[in-house]
Amino acid sequence: MISAADTAVPASVLVYSHRSQTRDAVRTAVGRRPASDVGPVTWIECGTGDEVIAAVDRGGIDLCILDGEAQPVGGLALARQLEEEVADRPAVCVLIARQPDRWLAHWSRAEGTLPLPIDPLTAPAVVADLLRAHARRPVVRR
Repeated sequence: MISAADTAVPASVLVYSHRSQTRDAVRTAVGRRPASDVGPVTWIECGTGDEVIAAVDRGGIDLCILDGEAQPVGGLALARQLEEEVADRPAVCVLIARQPDRWLAHWSRAEGTLPLPIDPLTAPAVVADLLRAHARRPVVRR
């Protein structure tokens, strides 16, 4: 019998922050397989906004997790830029430091948010939900 874990499609997840500690915290909290029907996850780490744009332009990324507190280019601005410039962009999740910043995540067109510091009990579920939704999303041509 084939299990859901055997048929799960590998996922490529980009994590962006200028702080390596934040990138490490996200990878550790989400892990290699956020749910039995999702993954395994391949992580792509970016420390600058230019690296994010280049990685997304190369294609093959299913989800971008962007640090809204990153400097000098914040994840909220990058999320909005990807929405405006990439026809079939990956799903986007923004890391936010304050719950009132959820409106900014909505403005940036991010599909999800994760509060800082990263909660290892909720982060895998959020990531798995976004990866599932991305897999079902039709390709949009602009």
